[in-house]
Amino acid sequence: MNDRTCIVTRKQAEPDELIRFVVGPDSAVVPDLKRNLPGRGCWVSADRLHIEKAAAKNLFARAFKAQVVVPPDLGGMVDGLLSRSALGMLGLARKAGAISLGATKVESAVRGGLALFVLHATEASDDGVRKISQARRATVHIGGPSILAYKLFSEAELSLALGGTNVIHAAVLAGDAGKAVQKRMVALDRYRGGTPDDLAMLAAVADEDEAAEDME
Repeated sequence: MNDRTCIVTRKQAEPDELIRFVVGPDSAVVPDLKRNLPGRGCWVSADRLHIEKAAAKNLFARAFKAQVVVPPDLGGMVDGLLSRSALGMLGLARKAGAISLGATKVESAVRGGLALFVLHATEASDDGVRKISQARRATVHIGGPSILAYKLFSEAELSLALGGTNVIHAAVLAGDAGKAVQKRMVALDRYRGGTPDDLAMLAAVADEDEAAEDME
């Protein structure tokens, strides 16, 4: 078995597109997000669907060629690990001064091209999200960066990570600290199936571009 072949799809992929698993001393399957635990590992595509399929079809035992214990909610366990990693890195970015909080400051960071990406709490109102989305589209149209947005955490989770209260909108600013956070947000977003908001935003930009070309 190739070290970087998904045991579900049998397709090879880059490490960031897979999650490594090892067998612990108690014969339990253990997710190895940092890819540094000792022992023989196997790999699964980095989304919840494939991990739950690997567990349901007993593919871990086949991959390790041994009887193993699969935690009853392995998919949820991995989600929790990815979430805690992302929130922890978000807290470090705050300490580094790489975070803007509040709708007004977030919109300013987006329009100024300073934001690397945006976070909306799951409780964020449609109106608040729409205003920031409009700023993101406007930034792209004037030749600025495409600034993605994620809705992965609750207001309580964001507030705890960022040391504030009622954190609904946040912008992670460009720079090394921001890039470290972004890597973990991308991993969590991929694991949960992707962000429909960004797909809609990109489609809207494409439609507006096509409409402008038709008018020329």
